[in-house]
Amino acid sequence: MKKIIVSLIVASMLLGVLGANPSFIPSISQQNAASSSVVERAFDNRQSDVQVRGEGVVIRVLPDDNVGSRHQKFILKLSSGQTLLISHNIDLAPRLDALKQGDTVEFYGEYEWNSKGGLVHWTHHDPRGKHVGGWLKHSGLLYQ
Repeated sequence: MKKIIVSLIVASMLLGVLGANPSFIPSISQQNAASSSVVERAFDNRQSDVQVRGEGVVIRVLPDDNVGSRHQKFILKLSSGQTLLISHNIDLAPRLDALKQGDTVEFYGEYEWNSKGGLVHWTHHDPRGKHVGGWLKHSGLLYQ
């Protein structure tokens, strides 16, 4: 009985560590098909407010949006061919300073539908702790 209880405690602790630290999450290459299909389904069904994870190649770096909260913006092309605008709040999370066209970026955030492929925001922590924290991963560094 003690072994079962200890095993359950260890398993719970491990799940807590994995859930709290995205660097422990398996590589996006292992989840690419499932992740892309979630983004594609959200786009096809015109859904918004969907937590998504994926990976894409930067096809365009846009000027920062400095109205209100500042956001770094760029467009990714997913393996499916769909494009996706990333709107990353640089008042709450570090900027991806070295970002350039052709780079690969992993993302975890909230999808919002639009006719051009959609956008992902909430790619940062929530200082109020009420929204799921998101992140971007570029050149092995995590931005959240």
